[in-house]
Parts: sequence; structure tokens; C-alpha cells
Amino acid sequence: MNLSKNFTLSELTYSNSADCYNIENTPGRIELENLKKLCHDILQPIRDKFGKSIYVNSGYRNPKVNRLVGGSSSSQHIKGEAADITTGTKELNKKLFDMIVQMIEDKEITVGQLLDEKDYKWIHISLPYRKVNQILHLK
Repeated sequence: MNLSKNFTLSELTYSNSADCYNIENTPGRIELENLKKLCHDILQPIRDKFGKSIYVNSGYRNPKVNRLVGGSSSSQHIKGEAADITTGTKELNKKLFDMIVQMIEDKEITVGQLLDEKDYKWIHISLPYRKVNQILHLK
């Protein structure tokens, strides 16, 4: 099922940890609607502007999977409101991050959080429900 032109439900719900422990990681109706909004409002505009593939490391995580991977109990991943994305390299991730910051400044997109995780190992991005346009670099 496509959530947008370039993003599918399977990539936004895939979890290696869930597979290893045989845990079902299927979102409910509300989480699915949030994933659609995340893809439509944030991920797809970023992909369109970047012009290159963006990979989802982690999207929706049910509470059991979220605990298994050490996620916060208030993680937006549980609600289908967040994704961890990568281009495949730290160098391109930095370029992508900087481009997203510019998109936020130009009001092309509104996010909850934009996080550089572990010196551009991946980028966390979320819907603007709790926070709006918070940009952080996490070590």
C-alpha cells in the first residue's frame, strides 16, 4: 500500500527487531492515518526536493517493539507520527538535514522535531503535534 508517491506502508512499519522476535507490527486506524499524514506532509515533499532516494530506518513501532528497541514510552513512533530516515551515508544525511532546515525556514514544511542523530548517522523527523520546528543535534 502506497502512503505517498515514494513511500509505502511496508517500509514505514518494517522492524528488524519485530521480525527477529516474531512480533506483529501493524498500525491501527489512527496510526495509519498519522503515517499517511507524515508521508504526505513531510516525507514526500522532502523526497521531491532532494531528488534522491530516502530510506526509512524506523517508522511505526507498536509499544512492544518500541520497548524492545529502547524507545521512549512517549515516542511519536508509537503513534505513527515519526520516522528515522537516511540516505545511506553520513555525508548525504548532512546535506539532507541542511536542506530540511532550509525547507522549515522557508515554510515549505512544518515538523515537530528534526533531529540529527549521532552525527548524521540518521535523521529523526516527526509531525508537529507536541513540538513545532524543534531542530536538535544529538550525540
